[in-house]
Amino acid sequence: MPLEGEYEPSPQQWVRDQVERYEATGGREANTLGDTGLPIAIFWTRGARSGKVRKQPLMRVEHQGVYAMVGSKGGAPTDPAWVANLRAHPDQVTVQDGPEPWDGVAREISGEEKAVWWERAVAAYPPYADYQARTEREIPVFLVERAS
Repeated sequence: MPLEGEYEPSPQQWVRDQVERYEATGGREANTLGDTGLPIAIFWTRGARSGKVRKQPLMRVEHQGVYAMVGSKGGAPTDPAWVANLRAHPDQVTVQDGPEPWDGVAREISGEEKAVWWERAVAAYPPYADYQARTEREIPVFLVERAS
């Protein structure tokens, strides 16, 4: 069952619009990053401070049913807000890649596991490599697997 509670849309209009269109069409529309043709999925998290449901369209990085969430923020010096959400509530994440959302559990990865997934992420979205090069912080990567 997807995360329940009050939904607080993103303050960014393009994010609100994409999430709304994606959900309204069961993922048949608004399922790519702009006009790039590169696929996205919608990730729901629980706000670390507010407790509200937040929804983020992120690049679709998937392998054998496991999804990666890459906290790139375009190479900005700070993590995106959803990183704090996952660190506070790793067991409260929903993935929507198509019409049916599913509940997951997230965990931050490091070391060799992160290196393998980083390669997958860059293969799915090559600008991630540039983003890491332009920031001093290590871009966090979380894996989301289905909750049991």
